[in-house]
Amino acid sequence: MEKLHKHFIRIRKLLDITFFRILFFIVLGAVLFTAMYSQVKPEKLDVGLFSVADQTIRSPGTVEDKKSTEKKRKEARDQVQPVYTLKNEYTQNRVDLITSIFSATTEVNDEIKEEIKKQEELATVEKPAKGEPSVSEKVTRLKAKLTSGVSKDLPGQVFSSLVQASNDELSIAKDLTVTAINNVMTKRIPGDEVENAKKRVEEELKYTSLNDSLGTAAIELGRYAVIQNEFYDPAATEDLRLQAAENVEHVKILQGQIIVEEGKLINQDIYQQLKLVGLLNNEKSFKPFIGLVVLIIIILSAVYYYFYQMKSLPEQRQTFLLLYGIIFILSILIMKLVSLLQIFNYAGIGYLFPAAMGGMLIKILIDEKLAILTAIIMAVCGSVLFNEGVTGTLNFSEGIYILFSALAGILFLSGQNHRSKILQAGSIASLVNLLTIVALMFLPNGQFSGIEYGYYLITALVSGIGSAVLTIGLLPFLEASFGILSTMRLIELSNPNHPLLRKILMEAPGTYHHSVMVANLAESACEAIGANGLLARVGSYYHDIGKTKRPNFFIENQMHHDNPHDRLPPDKSSHIILAHVTDGSAILKNYHMPKEIIDIAEQHHGTTLLKFFYHKALQSDAETKESDFRYPGPKAQTKESAIVGIADSVEAAVRSLSQPTPELIESLVNKIVADRLQDGQLNECDITIKEIETVAHTLCETLKGIFHSRIEYPEMTKKKVKQA
Repeated sequence: MEKLHKHFIRIRKLLDITFFRILFFIVLGAVLFTAMYSQVKPEKLDVGLFSVADQTIRSPGTVEDKKSTEKKRKEARDQVQPVYTLKNEYTQNRVDLITSIFSATTEVNDEIKEEIKKQEELATVEKPAKGEPSVSEKVTRLKAKLTSGVSKDLPGQVFSSLVQASNDELSIAKDLTVTAINNVMTKRIPGDEVENAKKRVEEELKYTSLNDSLGTAAIELGRYAVIQNEFYDPAATEDLRLQAAENVEHVKILQGQIIVEEGKLINQDIYQQLKLVGLLNNEKSFKPFIGLVVLIIIILSAVYYYFYQMKSLPEQRQTFLLLYGIIFILSILIMKLVSLLQIFNYAGIGYLFPAAMGGMLIKILIDEKLAILTAIIMAVCGSVLFNEGVTGTLNFSEGIYILFSALAGILFLSGQNHRSKILQAGSIASLVNLLTIVALMFLPNGQFSGIEYGYYLITALVSGIGSAVLTIGLLPFLEASFGILSTMRLIELSNPNHPLLRKILMEAPGTYHHSVMVANLAESACEAIGANGLLARVGSYYHDIGKTKRPNFFIENQMHHDNPHDRLPPDKSSHIILAHVTDGSAILKNYHMPKEIIDIAEQHHGTTLLKFFYHKALQSDAETKESDFRYPGPKAQTKESAIVGIADSVEAAVRSLSQPTPELIESLVNKIVADRLQDGQLNECDITIKEIETVAHTLCETLKGIFHSRIEYPEMTKKKVKQA
């Protein structure tokens, strides 16, 4: 039942965490949508057809005018002339036809001659030769060799003239006719030019050496042969028209293009363009809404993924998530307030936004990578929020300005985490702001007056310095509200002028020196395994603050004094020694020190045994309980606490050696680490065996550097001899 109850509690915690995350991202998305929707909501103009424009209207985006494009394409198609194809094969066909007619006539003449010759050879007195056939018979025989179409199309006089001519005359007539036909039909002859072509053939054959009858027949044959050889090609014509239509560029209304100038009449074409670009009847337009939702989803997904893969405890991750949400929402609200000043129509009013503030706060309190991601997100949001007076939805100049300003604040704060350095980072951000503005002004070859340059200089300075001032002002509240122990806070706590450190130095100087040595050892060991070295150093400074309550009872503060433990029983001595942990915790809590520092003070001894007084007590009372001589704990919960505890024991042990050698130091360190492991003091923190080995090796190397052998100079040796 107990295991089931614990499992139920664990599930409930996970559900609570899941519910918190869902609620967090819903709130974050709602803030982003509320802040940016008014800037992307389509503008609706109160204009009517044939009214006069009261302002110059520009296109908010690039849109294709499909109607105008189609109109231009139709015009391009109509301008394409019909394509006519020249049928060159027709010329040869007609030439071959006329040639075949002359050839058939020649064959008829040859056949008749052959028949007459045979008749003459076979002729007798009883059966004399018949003689040459009549013209009509010859014509009949000629038509029999030709097609019926040719026989019908040509007049009978042509055939009569042909059969009456000799072969030589036919040969001359054929050559003349074919030449004339070829000359005429090699040129284009459309349907309406056929008669003119026939006349050209007739003209060529009119003045020849042929007799009248044969010449007339040649002319008739030439006119018959000439036909139309140029025909309309619908496929080629359509191809040309399609090509002409495709070559027409799309008619587009470009972003920023003036649709109508102030005082001009809004005619039908202009009214159609206004409607096309979405400046009329926009109450039904959901595209900007959908686009903004998608943009917000991308932003929230990036933030969610970062926190999802963050390597930290769930409670700490929840704290960081809530802290990030507050900083992010605060930055968006400030950005929104500055964007409202755009109603005054001051160019570049968005440059006043303290762009570096959010990035520097997140860099100091959470993480640098998250700060860079936030800078990119802020640049995107700023390009939307500061889009007044620009064509389109995004003001890229403002986005670039915010990105560069935020990155400058983040990067130049890196490694300089003193609170006084924030102003320096803000000053550098101001310089970057100014250079960015100069670049954005000069790139488009803009012309600006001296007053405008001065105005932009002021906005750049206000943005950078304002970011630093807001960061310094908000940092203490955020640190106190969330209990965040930032790097800057740790550096402040490491200041020797801190009241508690001065208290240790004045009241327990030996403990102060011991704490400084432990700090050096712990910091180097933590950095070797990737833990927080600065936290270990600062925690080491305060880990023995409880010894200031009774400083003389601790050996490091007993210079030239008797040891009071020599006069006390072991149980009382152990009580005093053990009490320095609880006393230190009480002092630190009284000074409202960070929880991490208090934890190190409480956990650096864990529940280890005070062996010296325990064994001393056993000598007088064998029934002495070991638990009475153990520190109250708890055991180390973090790597930093564990390492500070090991470094504390190692430093005290090595300091007790009269002649520490490298071998002796290494043996002592390994023994102390092994004792901690065997005693289970490292069981409750997430340090690994490999990391423990690295810690031991680093401690040995650091101690060897501190306790290295020194050269004994001759003068010193000589002086010692004299003293001896």
